[in-house]
Amino acid sequence: MRELLASRGIQLTKSLGQNFLHDGNQLRRIIEAAELNGGDKVLEIGPGLGPLTELLLERAGEMLAIEKDGRLVEVLCERFSSERSAGLRPGVSNGSPNAPGRRPALQLLHADALEFLKRESRDWSAWKLVANLPYSVASPMLVELACGARAPKKIVATLQHEVAQRLMAKAGDKDYGLLTLLVQLDYAPAGSFKISKSCFFPEPDVDSACVILDRRPVPLLSAEQREFFVKIVKRAFSQRRKMVLKLLREDWPVEKLEQASAELKIPPQERAEKLSLKQFVALTKKLL
Repeated sequence: MRELLASRGIQLTKSLGQNFLHDGNQLRRIIEAAELNGGDKVLEIGPGLGPLTELLLERAGEMLAIEKDGRLVEVLCERFSSERSAGLRPGVSNGSPNAPGRRPALQLLHADALEFLKRESRDWSAWKLVANLPYSVASPMLVELACGARAPKKIVATLQHEVAQRLMAKAGDKDYGLLTLLVQLDYAPAGSFKISKSCFFPEPDVDSACVILDRRPVPLLSAEQREFFVKIVKRAFSQRRKMVLKLLREDWPVEKLEQASAELKIPPQERAEKLSLKQFVALTKKLL
């Protein structure tokens, strides 16, 4: 990687979170965690120089990779010229990806992935996200992508270890919070593994982890209820040291809150980090 970047005069940009995973063992662990087959559609965000892309193309049925850095897009275009779909436009295929003896077409998009996901109305429910996400935008990107009926059926994402702990947390854990609930509403944590910072180039300041999240087969809330759930958990975690029911009084009548908390057996002095996902879901239904 160092030689390739040097030969092209590419200096990586820290603000873009450009730390590329190069360890072959860890890359293969990610691929195995994704449980890919020839019929899978895979979204990769931030392919960089393409080491994970190469392995994904061996297993997937269709691929869309989104890269923000135009210099790296040029490298990817050259490296995967035989697989790349024409025009760098998503949704364009060069034929059947499962034809005997050929790899799937790679649809490569030069774009800011977060902005793309915000404006794109695509249904991702038949897709899997498999990616080494840039540290700087991993959390908002997951929240944007992992919500509602159009969310990918599986997420296998490498990100900052601290963020991974928040995604996998349970009620009462020190890492349990808003991000935990916004993602776990639609996804069940299926596992994770730590990746040392020495496995990346350039080496970041912190370790990483790969998280595996499976979309829940049956949504816990309807689309309308989900909006209220988001409002409730955001208010509940707005001041972590305060009691959750006291915080919710800013948006809901005291009588309704007292009735709901009594029925759900939520102690009046309870703080948000002690309430489970199941309790927040039940509270949403009571307050709606």
